[in-house]
Amino acid sequence: MKPPAFSYHTPATLAEAITLVSTLENARVLSGGQSLMPMLNMRYVLPDHVIDIGRLGELAYIREAAGHIEIGGMTRQREIEYSDLIAARLPLMNEAIQWVGHRQTRNRGTIGGSLCHLDPAAEMVATLVAFDGTMIAQGPGGVREIPASEWTLGYMTPALNFNEMLIGVRITPWPDGHGAAFVEFARRHGDFAIASAAAMLTVDGAGRIDRAVLTIGGVGPAPVRVSEAEQALIGQVGSEALFAQVAKFAAGIEAIGDALVPAEYRAHLAGVMAKRALGKAWARIETAGKLAA
Repeated sequence: MKPPAFSYHTPATLAEAITLVSTLENARVLSGGQSLMPMLNMRYVLPDHVIDIGRLGELAYIREAAGHIEIGGMTRQREIEYSDLIAARLPLMNEAIQWVGHRQTRNRGTIGGSLCHLDPAAEMVATLVAFDGTMIAQGPGGVREIPASEWTLGYMTPALNFNEMLIGVRITPWPDGHGAAFVEFARRHGDFAIASAAAMLTVDGAGRIDRAVLTIGGVGPAPVRVSEAEQALIGQVGSEALFAQVAKFAAGIEAIGDALVPAEYRAHLAGVMAKRALGKAWARIETAGKLAA
């Protein structure tokens, strides 16, 4: 398999990259390349121009500012995996990133590339949806902020204008002591998930859940926040029975099927993953000593 012929561009600055993106027709941006290169080789995409932004070190950062965690679009997944700041402030992301591909792909893959490729089962996409994160895009007209809830326009179609690039993301951490868990099920280690679940919980002084997030990935064309389950958890004390009950909302998500996985099986796994994620998140609250004696 060989890619189609294309013109290859290596901008040295963000300004140069945005100029290329906004002026070249039928162009694709190459960041980590772990998804784009196979798609080129199999000729699923046929660009006239490939813009390699691998030299843009200004887009590779993990930092805390004004109560938010900011991650540059060219930050390698491996850097996220080993970041002490991510582990301390965004434990959900720290756990999710370990499910992404294999060590070799995480060495090259970037968070921006994953979010723009927008596979429905991609772990970073589900994580940003769970956090209500913000995508930062830049084009000739300046910077634009896009809520994670509005990022997916359709199947593998991000809400970027034709002349924009994703330059980073911003996430607001949850308070210390919250419970977070990311689980998934795949046919083989490193495969995209057939179904995944991201859960975060906090409790009040009486040990009752006062904030809850449950996001399911891999089941539909985009990750889904299960709002019915989140609402049902508020005011409750965590238990296996409770989590089994609210997981039924996840199993009710309209699932997609393919040649390997029937929709009914994906829907079933959505419920199973939801229960597991909620149970792990609750156990971590218990471990943190946040429950009333």
